[in-house]
Parts: sequence; C-alpha cells; structure tokens
Amino acid sequence: MHAKPLGRALLTVAALVSVTLLTACGSGSGDQAHESAATKAAAIREPRPKQQADDQSLPGMPPVLDPKDVYAADRPNQLSPVVKDFPSRVYVPNTQSDTVTVIDPGTYRVIETIRVGHQPQHVVPSWDLKTLWVNNDLGNTLTPIDPRTGTAGKPVEVHDPYNLYFTPDGKYAVVMASQDRELVFRDPHTMKRIKTLPVTCYGVNHADFSTDGRYFVVSCEFSGELLKVDTAKMKVIAQEKLPYQGAMPQDVKISPDGKTFYIADMKADGVWVLDGDRFTRPTLLPTGKGAHGLYVSRDSHEMYVSNRGEGTISVFDFRKKALIKKWHLPNGGSPDMGGVSADGKVLWLSGRYNSEVYAIDTATGRQLARIKVGHGPHGLAVYPQPGRYSLGHTGVFR
Repeated sequence: MHAKPLGRALLTVAALVSVTLLTACGSGSGDQAHESAATKAAAIREPRPKQQADDQSLPGMPPVLDPKDVYAADRPNQLSPVVKDFPSRVYVPNTQSDTVTVIDPGTYRVIETIRVGHQPQHVVPSWDLKTLWVNNDLGNTLTPIDPRTGTAGKPVEVHDPYNLYFTPDGKYAVVMASQDRELVFRDPHTMKRIKTLPVTCYGVNHADFSTDGRYFVVSCEFSGELLKVDTAKMKVIAQEKLPYQGAMPQDVKISPDGKTFYIADMKADGVWVLDGDRFTRPTLLPTGKGAHGLYVSRDSHEMYVSNRGEGTISVFDFRKKALIKKWHLPNGGSPDMGGVSADGKVLWLSGRYNSEVYAIDTATGRQLARIKVGHGPHGLAVYPQPGRYSLGHTGVFR
C-alpha cells in the first residue's frame, strides 16, 4: 500500500462507500504526445531462439530462452549489449521529498539527488532498457532518466501514473492509474494514450505476465481483488475477490516454471498462491506482517518476500514450494520495494517509513548497509540488471 496525503485517502474511502453508484469511464485520448529520452525500441543484438511452430506466445514477444524457466535470461551479470556500459546505480524515489536519491552500490554512498515531480512512486526501466521512468503519481508526469549519464530529461504528461509496465512484445506501456481506476495502454516511447481500459476494482497496483505473454495478473489493493487481462485484446477476462476480509494485495510475481502467480498481501500478512491459467481460488502462504515486495534470485531457486510491517525478509524455495528462512533487519525497519544486484549477491530494499535503504547479503541475510535517503522511499530500481527486455515496475526482466 502506498502512503498518500489525507485528502487523497478520504477520496478513496468515499469511493469505496459509493461503489454501487459508481461506474468507471475512459478519459479518451487527449494526452499530448512528447518525445522521451528513449527514442526507438532497441533491437537486442544477442542471438534469440527460433520461434517454434507450435508456440502460442504473444506475437512479437522475444521467445523465452527456457520454457521451464522464464527468468533464464536473468543470470548473474548476463547484461544486454544495450546496458553493459551503464554505471551500476541504485535509484530511490522519495515520495514525500519529490526527489530520487542515487546510490553507488560499490561504496554504499549517495552520489546525487535528483529533483522530480510530486510524489514519485517507482523508478521503472523501459522495455528497450534505454530509459528509467520516474512515476510522479500526484504530479501527473513521468520523468525520464538517462541511465548512461544519470541525467533527467523533460517530464512527460501522464495522468495518475502510480505504476508502469510494458507488454512483452514492447508494443505498449501500461500505466496503472490507481485513483482513476484504469489501465491505460500508451506508446512506450512518447507515452501517447492509445487505449483506456476502465476497471471495476479499486487501486490497480502491481502486475506480472504469463510465460507466453498472452495475459497478465493485476492486483487491486483497495478492494482486495485480482484481475486477469488479455494482453493483445487489452481486455479484462476474469476478476475475483481474495478470500480474506480487508485483503490488500501488492506485488505480483510468476514462478520460474510459469505455472503459479504469487501475490503479496500486506493485510493478510502473506503471499497468495494462484493458478494463473485457471484463475481459481488462491491459497494463502503466511510470511510475515505487511508482506509487500517479491524478488526472484538470479538462479531462479528462491524468492525474497519483504515483510514491511515487521522488518523481515522471508525466503521462499520454488522447488520445495516452502519458506526456508527468515532474515531480521538489525534494529527493525520497513523493507518495501527494490531489486537484486546484477551479480545476485545483494538484495536492495527501500525502508518506506524510516527514510533509509537496506543492502542485504543474499547468501546469509546479513545487512551490509543502511543508507539514509529522502522521506518515504518506495519503488527503488537497481540498474542495470540482466535480461533482454523489461516488463516494468522496479525491474521485471525476461
């Protein structure tokens, strides 16, 4: 759940009270197109597997390297030619300071503070890997950052950009317009509005795509629901209420074998386990108070679950389908969103309510550093990371 000013929270409560009277409506296609720092999609120059005749993947999506592991392209230091010369940095959006703190992960030092728009929520790598987009939620803009130089470009006008994703074929950016109750499909470079998809849930939040890219699962944090969206048709094809009173689903991640979606829930204090294809009733795996972010290890064996409400990280083993460890931050904290370093050795997480960032050893769970940043740090991005293209959020790579 993302902290909001009191006025915005009251509006959300009012909307929930009047849910039976409201209907969602699209806002048209009047957004002005802007050129961003990312001009044209980069053709990834590394060899790609040939498309099989029986492959039912989304047309235009780069074929998965290993059908048994959607994260096969994310191995340690397996950087795309597009990003191999980019300096390694951690970009931290501070929602209450309207800034992005830039950290050198080699020294654990803050090297720059970038002024951006109002209430930046996430730093999102573009599909072509060339640009980092800062989601200025209440500022109704996206600020592009060139990861080669670390410089910010001209903000692009986009309404209610709480979170941002990209379709696996690179054809569309998908803005999670939380307060507008919309999924907005846009040009991935200019951010010009192409199609608005109104939804009947509240608080569209996080998402992840199926192995074949044909659909994606979206969490709705304020109404405790999940959506299943057809990628090509840009249409909601299934919707369900989570079986927990007051559920608040957050981050979404697919298992390496593509059979299961995991959805963190900060009120249910655990992770929902969902069959995405069948979209049946999910089951709850308790992890810890305030379960929030989900991050896959570089070998695809484990998933790190940040439990924001108790200052811990749970470690889930995909092969055993069980929790195997729990790491406790010294002196507590509020671990939220983040990512894994390119070599897989460090998990970086923002400390949402402590104005700090944590660096955690993925082998031992030991805290390596605790770094002071701005107020309300949220969806930090570790960049660059391995992978051929980005699906968005703080770095979901394939």
